[in-house]
Amino acid sequence: MSTDTTTDESRTTPPKPRRWLLTQNRQLRAEGIFNWPLPAWGGHFQDGTTYNACPEAGACAKLCYARVGTYRWPVVLAAHERNMWMVKHALADWEVQMAEELRHKRYRGKWIRLHDSGDFFSDEYLEAWLRIMRNAPEDTWFYCYTKSVSRFRRLVEPNPPKNFLWCYSLGGKEDKLLDLETDRHADVFPSVAELEEAGYTDQTESDLLSVLSDSHMVGIPANRIPMLLKRQGSETFSSLQRALDKKLAEKRQRAAEAALDLAS
Repeated sequence: MSTDTTTDESRTTPPKPRRWLLTQNRQLRAEGIFNWPLPAWGGHFQDGTTYNACPEAGACAKLCYARVGTYRWPVVLAAHERNMWMVKHALADWEVQMAEELRHKRYRGKWIRLHDSGDFFSDEYLEAWLRIMRNAPEDTWFYCYTKSVSRFRRLVEPNPPKNFLWCYSLGGKEDKLLDLETDRHADVFPSVAELEEAGYTDQTESDLLSVLSDSHMVGIPANRIPMLLKRQGSETFSSLQRALDKKLAEKRQRAAEAALDLAS
């Protein structure tokens, strides 16, 4: 249930703009990659209204590096939530601003990663990015990881922008929609040794290997945050999601059987 009590004016007045919308974290800066981040998963704005930047998140939600550490520092979280507010409540204004920024020479010959946290949370938001990419300079490229499988099947795969590559990431509610034999996808493993043993290509050397490696099976070693390592244990994101899917299916089956018993 929505707790939205904002006025129309507060919804349509964007936050004070920064000089640059696109940023670089330490890892991506080393590769010359720019980034557009949103908050990880769900939260609420200062006015009490809620958001969910990762509606297809599944088992990954409890293991997301962007829900701990520096991503939760107040100044960092505030910046990410400011981005979320713009694309949720002032999408048209944001689209114009982003398109104009991408014409700057700082992005010539560069890659833009969409979401080192967050995901494509709505059709309208994804469609805005597709327009931006199609109108961007030809020597600016875009890539992402995403769990929004069904949304990409409908809106991206039939006619993708020529400067856009993506990699589906496992651990989400829509894993079962992927063909792991053909779809480019990424899974998170406890270690490099385990991902290589499973036949996956390690992308540690460069984040761009997620979309540029010859193999469609991309392996990511687990983030070395002790709390997350303990939660993941010896499992992969995909195996945790399969277990979660099975548990939810069994729960639905029990509920259906209970309903039949009451009706009989």
